[in-house]
Amino acid sequence: MRLALTDEQRLIQASVRQFAQEHLRPIAAELDASGRFPQETLRLMGPLGLLGMTVPEHWGGAGTDLVSLALAIMEVSKACASHGTIMAVQNALPTQALLHDGTDFQREHYLRPLAQGRSLGAFSLSEPGSGSDAASMQSRAERVPGGYRLFGTKAWVTSGGEADVYLTMVMTNPSAGSGGITAFLLKREWPGISFGPPIEKLGIRAAVTTLMYLDGVFVPGENRVGEEGAGFKLALRHLNAGRIGIAAQAVGIAQAALEASITYAKQRQQFGQPIGEFQAIQFMLADMATTLEAAELLMLHAAWLKDQGQDYIAAASQAKVFASEAAESITSQAIQIHGGYGYCREFPVERHYRDARVTSIYEGTSEIQRIVIAREILKQR
Repeated sequence: MRLALTDEQRLIQASVRQFAQEHLRPIAAELDASGRFPQETLRLMGPLGLLGMTVPEHWGGAGTDLVSLALAIMEVSKACASHGTIMAVQNALPTQALLHDGTDFQREHYLRPLAQGRSLGAFSLSEPGSGSDAASMQSRAERVPGGYRLFGTKAWVTSGGEADVYLTMVMTNPSAGSGGITAFLLKREWPGISFGPPIEKLGIRAAVTTLMYLDGVFVPGENRVGEEGAGFKLALRHLNAGRIGIAAQAVGIAQAALEASITYAKQRQQFGQPIGEFQAIQFMLADMATTLEAAELLMLHAAWLKDQGQDYIAAASQAKVFASEAAESITSQAIQIHGGYGYCREFPVERHYRDARVTSIYEGTSEIQRIVIAREILKQR
């Protein structure tokens, strides 16, 4: 791959870094403590193009490549991982499904406001009884005159109750397994849609997560996204690219933890000298920096492959599994370097540790990523 970033990519990264450090980092600890959804700062991100980066300008987006999006998610997540989650979701499934699988009506009425940041999108595939096993989905859609009625309960809805539109997967033909899943676009205010209270999570606390209840929700036929039975393939196609965004988030969290550790190692005095002078601390920092560099390169490589129109599925899963597990390791070592202070909320590394943990779970667990990687490499050889 071409390892050097273009001037445009560097400019985008620098601009997003400045915005994130000025507007997001100062409120990250408060958002984590309160679990407050950050509507105010999301409204600032929209005009900057951060909520529809790879959507073409024709449909209201910024028209960037995936490498630029990955760099932006990385910088946002470094400042505040909750914003990184909301941004990654918005730029992946709701916008990309409408762009590639929607109708012109859907693109005009839903994609354009999403890409411009005037509307917020969410995605709903999982249920209380089905996560990785989507074929066991229980929610269903029944055909009625003019459209469908939806019934069921969806789980782990990021921005649940806060987003304006929800790309939702339900069964239209249970006998077909995953081939019976269909995608619909729902509006929050429609009768029959309700949300549970925010789930109390370990980390990423300001990216509100809820259950979503569908009690006979009428969905016009024009709000079906793609063909009947094509919903699961649609979801997988855009989840593959979305995994690169989660890898970028993990890299950003790990960067924040490493930088905090370097600063602390230079300032903290023990036995008459900074702890960074001790070889044990130096070895930890060296391992953290090396692992982080590898994770970032894997992530950028996967994004570059997709931008080039090459097969990127294995690379995306490799980037996600490596970066997410690297983030867990790096943030854990950051706490160790900080000692007892690392275990206290006075310092940010305990938040980075909690935020990193979910990156190996959502948008495909590490176990699922390893299955994908093995399947792809066996197919190639």
